[in-house]
Order: sequence, then structure tokens, then C-alpha cells
Amino acid sequence: MTSHSPPTLDPQAARRWHRLPGRDAPWLHEEVAQRMMARLDYIKAVPRQWLDWGPTLGGLQAHAQLEGRFPKARALVWEGSEARAQDMAVSLSSPWWSASRWRRGRVGVYRAGADVVDMVWANMGLHADPAPTQTMQTWHAALTAGGFLMFSCLGPDSLLELCAMYRDLQWPLPCHSFTDMHDLGDMLVAAGFSEPVMSMERIRLTYSSAEALMDELRGLGRNLSRERFPAMRARAWRRRWLEEVQHRLTDPESGRLALTFEIVYGHAFKASSERVGSSQNPASVSLDEVRAALAESRNRKNLRASWRDARQ
Repeated sequence: MTSHSPPTLDPQAARRWHRLPGRDAPWLHEEVAQRMMARLDYIKAVPRQWLDWGPTLGGLQAHAQLEGRFPKARALVWEGSEARAQDMAVSLSSPWWSASRWRRGRVGVYRAGADVVDMVWANMGLHADPAPTQTMQTWHAALTAGGFLMFSCLGPDSLLELCAMYRDLQWPLPCHSFTDMHDLGDMLVAAGFSEPVMSMERIRLTYSSAEALMDELRGLGRNLSRERFPAMRARAWRRRWLEEVQHRLTDPESGRLALTFEIVYGHAFKASSERVGSSQNPASVSLDEVRAALAESRNRKNLRASWRDARQ
């Protein structure tokens, strides 16, 4: 897994997907960005310049929140094409009359080999990347010594219910195989990152109808599998798809259709000279451990605030 594309992914189809005109991020991507943002509480470093890798699908709301979190830092963006990156930089920049424009500066387009950043933020894009190891190496090269990476992507247990339906009907699977978080950790180490930490959680989304579920899937991406059906489907197949989904994916208790998504989170550092000898083995933590640590951090903050109030 350290030298090739995710299993069964068609690189040409993935590149076509990334070159499509800008699209609004689906709700799931913005939600995952919020959960990834909570993990920033672990990191004390404040970036002076940071890179948002694929903000269109990663979430523009999340981008705005990161700008608010780091008001003195300059943001750079990378998209699947230079033209789209330029459009994104213009749309994210403050109006000329806004005071925040002069405080923060304009959002810029990332130039590989010329720009260096203290943080790379890459939300929900790596699972559709035709060359993930090369992308990780690009992230590593973009970072200053001691800088850090934060990313999220879909894991192999995503769309379990839909994949089971396709197998039962002997249809080609609806998506390529997503990479396991342990393999992603190994890839980070191979790309030169230090102290990678991986975690995962499962999110179960429900829908009112098969049509709503289909719309959600279209927003999330395309079937990039090498084994996907190679031609156009007819209207009769679409009707059957909707009928099968309605029948097979309906939760008998709630009456709503349900889909599971596995979300993988990762963060890692670019080793500074004094940290090169540190452990390079990726660590995996459970979501419960992450939540417990965040809760403990919030409790400590509340206690300090209460102590200050008591002294006053």
C-alpha cells in the first residue's frame, strides 16, 4: 500500500472527477471537518501560513472557521486544477473594502516548491486520490520543519449496506475499495512523516427515501472502481435500483433508509532536526480515547476558569 493507488481505484476516472467544476461540499464533509477541528485542541502550535487541500469538497464553512481560528495566518488553497484553484482563491478572499482583508491578506494559490506552510489541512479527499503516496510526499514537502498535517477520508467499512446489496444482486460494486487506516499510517511514515496518529469512527446516516439517498451519493462522489459498469444505465435499471434500495436499506424500527460511513482521521508532524530520531511507528487510538481526552481538556479549562472567578 505504500507505492500504488488505493485498491481497485481507476486513476483516470479519479482525475476526471477532480477536474470537474467546483461543487458544494456535502453535509457529511462539513460535519467531518467539525470533528477534525476538535482535534486541533491537542496541538499548541499556531500556524503562520496554512494550506487547505481541496477546500471545495473539503468544506468552505470549515475553511472560514479555520480562518477565524487563525486570524493572523495566511491561507493557501490547492484544487484539482489551477483554474479552479484561482477561482477558489478569489471567492475566499475578503472584499476590497473589508478590514479583515488587510489584517489577513488575500487567500493565495499554493505553488509547489515555492510555498511553505506550518499546517496542511486535507478534509475528505484522500480516498479518491489516484496517487495518495505522492500526495503525502507533496504535503510533507510543503511543510516547514515541525509543521503538521491533519486529514480525514473514508475507510473500508463505508457503504456497507449498499455494497451488501450489490453483492446479493451480483452487480459490480458501487465504489472502489477504501484504504485501511493502518495502511494509511504506514504510507505517512513512507512519505517521511513523524509520529503519525490514526483514529476512526463510524457515522450512520438515515434518509427519508431512496431518491434522497441517491442525491447524497452523487454529492459525495462517483464510482471510481475499475470494475464499475462501463456504459450508461437505462431508466429501467434506475427504477430497480431505487426499489431495491428502498426495500433492502430500510431500518424496520425507524422506517428510514440507513447507510454507514467509516471516517478515518490522521495527523502527523514533519520532524525537525532534533526530532528525527524519534519513533516513526504509527499509533492508533480509539474514538472513545479521543473523546475522553478532549473532555478532560475541557474540564481542566473549566476548573481554571472557576479558580480565577473564585480569586476575583
